[in-house]
Amino acid sequence: MKKPQQSVTSLPPSPDEEQRKRVIKYTVAMSVRLVCVVLFFFVHGWWLILVVVAAVVLPYFAVVVANTASTAGRGTVVRPGSIVRLRPTPMPGDGPSPQSGPEGDRA
Repeated sequence: MKKPQQSVTSLPPSPDEEQRKRVIKYTVAMSVRLVCVVLFFFVHGWWLILVVVAAVVLPYFAVVVANTASTAGRGTVVRPGSIVRLRPTPMPGDGPSPQSGPEGDRA
């Protein structure tokens, strides 16, 4: 049976790219809030209540949306088949390692 090959398209987005997307989402939300604050001085009636509520609530949603890690585009990273661990890493308590002891201390 053939093992799945690692592909660039199956890798998750880089941290820089993910941060850039979150900054863009936050900037758009804060721009809408700025428009709401400016409209506060020009609208009357029930529109005024809508604008005030939007200007007060939008920062919370902007932070929540910007800090939510997107799962879209995240793939499973496949370990390449050519990497094989030849010697297991010694665990604590397994005994002396080959470098320690009377022969390993000499320089």
